[in-house]
Amino acid sequence: MPHLTSTTAGTPRTGVRTALGVPGYAHPLVAPAQWAGLTRPGTPVDWVVLNVAGGPGTRPDPHCLRAAGGLRDAGVRVLGHLDLTHGARPLADLLGDAHRYLDWYRADGFLLDRCPTERTALPEVRRAVTALRGISDSAHIVLGHGSHPHPGYAENADQLVTFSGPWSDYRWSQVAEWTADYPPDRFCHFVHGVPRGHLEEALRIARWQGASTIYFTDHTDRGGRADPWETMPGYWDDIVSRVGTGVSE
Repeated sequence: MPHLTSTTAGTPRTGVRTALGVPGYAHPLVAPAQWAGLTRPGTPVDWVVLNVAGGPGTRPDPHCLRAAGGLRDAGVRVLGHLDLTHGARPLADLLGDAHRYLDWYRADGFLLDRCPTERTALPEVRRAVTALRGISDSAHIVLGHGSHPHPGYAENADQLVTFSGPWSDYRWSQVAEWTADYPPDRFCHFVHGVPRGHLEEALRIARWQGASTIYFTDHTDRGGRADPWETMPGYWDDIVSRVGTGVSE
């Protein structure tokens, strides 16, 4: 069982309302049924990342426009995918993509993918987040670290992705001690390669580690050769029923 790195914080975070954050599916033209499935009544989806073509693309895409509109009508937030390239992305390029997401798809916020984790990169990330809030003060900002960053990042976003990786790592993972100072709705876990028989165990780990936004799939990255998030997990209905029951025990 994974555990907190602090010996004083070894109790589970109880009373957590778990919801799904979807890292992004294949283009709606390729996977229309999967995008439509996200809008079914009662589906506990908090937000969905829209990645048109490594970002917003060069012009409005009619299929993505329909998908984004359907999600908004269902009360699901649409987040534009912005790649920070580990801090190497020029701010002007980032803001250009952000403007296109807002103008074309009426994005409700942004996932800043490949976000740095080091303390030294914090000022630049803070500058980027401040600029994004300057063009959309209501934007929901998610920093896609994929691992635990320096705790200072928690003061600069609505949510942090503190785990993104395979089940083989997640089931033995540890959570950073400083996360206990924040509520579970500040943290997201994305886990691929989760077998159906271990789904409840994976949910239990997320609850213990204090992450209330999750996405689990049985698909794998095939050793880095595939995107495990581009299609729905084979047990989608099962995970929807488990997550949609409300507050975890």
